Amino acid sequence: MPYEWVKNLPDVPEDGSDPVAELHLWPYRSLPRKGFVAFFAITSLFIALPLVAVIGSKVLWGLLPFIVLVMGLMWYMLERSYRDGDVIETLTLWPDRIHLLRRDQKGKTHTWECNIYWAKVSLYPTGGPVPNYVTLKGNSREVEIGAFLSEDERKELHSELVLALPRAARKQ
Repeated sequence: MPYEWVKNLPDVPEDGSDPVAELHLWPYRSLPRKGFVAFFAITSLFIALPLVAVIGSKVLWGLLPFIVLVMGLMWYMLERSYRDGDVIETLTLWPDRIHLLRRDQKGKTHTWECNIYWAKVSLYPTGGPVPNYVTLKGNSREVEIGAFLSEDERKELHSELVLALPRAARKQ
């Protein structure tokens, strides 16, 4: 799952100063950084293997610029993909409030805060920008959460949030 609860709800100090729970969400990565290095190395090897036959000829010099261009573009596009997916959302629950922090791929942060008693979790099966769109509503504002998750993950996230908000509010 591309999200995890950092703090569990049962282990809450009685004074309520620390967060009751914290949820981190991030986009799924089908190719992690270690996989990127391995993929790039194997691709380079497979591209270089046929070039052994043309070493020392003018054909090598004719092919080399195109191979360098292809490898450079592949590197750039994969790096761009990582940069575009560098989004993280942090949902923090206290007994009296809820706070959502979203850092987008450009490093810009967006925040939303609300009294936890007035916070409402909604699931829109249709009609949103993505199927099973999950939002938090409160403080006269509705914000999305986990829009980059898959449909099933958003359903599960909605179920977990519906249970977690009332439990966090009872911890006062």
